[in-house]
Amino acid sequence: MSNTTPPFQLLSNNVSLTNQRLAVPIRTFMGFLSVSPCLLFLYINTIMLYSLKSKPMFRETSRYILFGNLLFADTILLLTSQLLYILAVAGLFVIRYICVMIVLVAIFTSAVSPLNLSVMSLERYVAICYPLRHASIVTPRTTGVVIAVVWILCSLNTIIKLVMLLVLESMPLDQFMQEFCSTSELFHLKIHNQVDNVFISIVFMTVGFIIIYSYIAMMMVAKSASADKDINSKARNTVLLHLIQLGLSLSSTLVPTIVSALKSRAMDKATQIEYIVFIILIILPRCLSPLIYGLRDKAFRHILMYHLTCGLRCAVEPIKISSY
Repeated sequence: MSNTTPPFQLLSNNVSLTNQRLAVPIRTFMGFLSVSPCLLFLYINTIMLYSLKSKPMFRETSRYILFGNLLFADTILLLTSQLLYILAVAGLFVIRYICVMIVLVAIFTSAVSPLNLSVMSLERYVAICYPLRHASIVTPRTTGVVIAVVWILCSLNTIIKLVMLLVLESMPLDQFMQEFCSTSELFHLKIHNQVDNVFISIVFMTVGFIIIYSYIAMMMVAKSASADKDINSKARNTVLLHLIQLGLSLSSTLVPTIVSALKSRAMDKATQIEYIVFIILIILPRCLSPLIYGLRDKAFRHILMYHLTCGLRCAVEPIKISSY
């Protein structure tokens, strides 16, 4: 990966450098198109988080705890990305330290999803390959510890970038920025991109290996005559979905490269194309992946539809959750 600057750098490339050339109605319309689906999915994400917290069976089951962590991280990233986009579209300049906080939170949460997906895949791996030990290995307590480790690991890159910003950059933090808030306006040195390249490469290579290994291991278990074919098939499909989600997360890191290529070609429709790339590669993956994952689960889908329809469409009935 030649350029793995966090994907929300597109906010500056797509808006700050072309904002003056766009008519106000066009900017307003583009902003409305971007914010509207975001608000819709934020509402759905909020309902999903509430649904996960509404029932003890979800709060005490490891795979739902991990799903809630994934949903929470994606929601925070979606909020920060949209906030940066709105600031740029509205032409608002902020104090530098406020921009630092927003951008670092976005950088921090962007790394949580892939690591969380690897843990979810390992949970399915243990459930299928070691069914008798699953209940003792995968508990709410151990799940909470693993989630804490995930967030600590994700904070390493953020802490490094913050230290480098304070030590290497000379711009004062208590002054208003002269450009729109973005990673490119905060981190000017090439070493920042190098650190991002190393961190993101390690994360995605490690997570990719874990997910693929889990899938292959469950494929081998499926060949066993004593294996439950239906349960194993569902688990393998879940891990395959994790791999697709990882691919979507990885695709968002290609956004800065795509934007740079468009600018180097000086295309007439570059601004519109950049905007479409922002929606497709950043907004939609973070919105659709948790929703699809949640709708695939029968028990959770039942509760989710109940809350989305305010209890008018269906009634909540006791549903037994399998460990598999």
